[in-house]
Amino acid sequence: MSAELISILVLAVVFVIATTRSINMGALAFAAAFGVGELVADLDADGIFAGFPGDLFVVLVGVTYLFAIARANGTTDWLVHASIRLVGGRIALIPWVMFVITGALTAIGAVSPAAVAIVAPIALSFAARYGISPLLMGAMVVHGAQGGGFSPISIYGSIVNGIVEREDLPGNEMVLFLASLVVNLLIAGVVFVLFGGLKLSGRGGTTEAAAVEAGSAESGSGKAGAGKSGSGKGSSASNGSGGGKAGAPTATPLDAPVIGTLAALVALVVAVLAFDLDAGLSAITLAVILSAFWPETSRRAVGEIAWPTVLLICGVLTYVGVLEEMGTIKWAGEGVGDIGVPLLAAVLLCYIGAIISAFASSVGIMGALIPLAVPFLAQGEIGAVGMIAALAVSATVVDVSPFSTNGALVLAAAPDVDRERFFRQLMVYGGVVVAAVPAVVWLALVVPGFG
Repeated sequence: MSAELISILVLAVVFVIATTRSINMGALAFAAAFGVGELVADLDADGIFAGFPGDLFVVLVGVTYLFAIARANGTTDWLVHASIRLVGGRIALIPWVMFVITGALTAIGAVSPAAVAIVAPIALSFAARYGISPLLMGAMVVHGAQGGGFSPISIYGSIVNGIVEREDLPGNEMVLFLASLVVNLLIAGVVFVLFGGLKLSGRGGTTEAAAVEAGSAESGSGKAGAGKSGSGKGSSASNGSGGGKAGAPTATPLDAPVIGTLAALVALVVAVLAFDLDAGLSAITLAVILSAFWPETSRRAVGEIAWPTVLLICGVLTYVGVLEEMGTIKWAGEGVGDIGVPLLAAVLLCYIGAIISAFASSVGIMGALIPLAVPFLAQGEIGAVGMIAALAVSATVVDVSPFSTNGALVLAAAPDVDRERFFRQLMVYGGVVVAAVPAVVWLALVVPGFG
């Protein structure tokens, strides 16, 4: 049995054990990386740790640290109320607002994880407050980011178009952009319908606006005097009666800590978008500054960093790094590229891109897969423009996986959820996307250009 096949089987065993036993999958993956790296791949510790996602570790820690402070001092409560007022109390519009915001950020040049890091904590705080499925809200944020991710001036778009030009392949920037936008928009629509979005339509208008004004700051704010009314689902403000005790809790006041935190969030956006600074390092720096000014509301924030999620994601990606070091990923891609049936090779490459990208860098996968597709694209039987668009969409739409950067950010940012259950939901949803989308984009973009 080849070393590459052994490494894939070990990964499958890690999934089975983590699914059937109460063991953090990241811890299992670290152990697997050590065993496979030392015994099978003949890697030393440096070779094993080469795959440790240090940048993602800092992003997860930094963003969850900053937004833990924002929850503690009531800033996320204030943002939730402001969002409701912005849409006139129409709850059903908020998921689409988040989709558009993240799409606009990536379309104008933000890296997809940076846009998700900015928007997801606010969107998921809103979802927790108003009983919206966190899977619905998280998927809308991630698919929004990917919907705008291939504009001609975006990071992903620039990278893919650059690869196409370097490989001397035919390309079309607008086809690439519109393919990603349409696919993610359609998926977002399906998710909205399947996960309760239509039911939110009845929770709008003046009744919901009144509920916002009567809404509490109790969920995650930790502020003294904010009032305690539970989750709000059973209150009269939430069910539309508007009477009784519903008006007792008040919205979070715009005090100095909230103003300072809002300024920090704006600074994070400016640092990432305008100055291209690292989102994780920027978030940690801003969190430290806020802690220095208001230590009383920031004291517990370090303990609220999503450490189990950090262990999970970093462990799995370290093992994926071992697979890359030992050539397993290249081995799989080259095996498909050697198939003599162009259409079959095309769909298999789309699936390989989707599966690997669910655990690794989408940009890295695109950079590897497009050159692998060059030999049979050069034969002229497969349309290059459609194939490149299919590969790009397949490799990025799966970023809802909890093992990808975007999915991990969504998992880490969700407050007041059963994190293990939410992880399983994201994993199942990511699996459905991996199973379905590559075939769909292959049918829509590749098959029509065959021959």
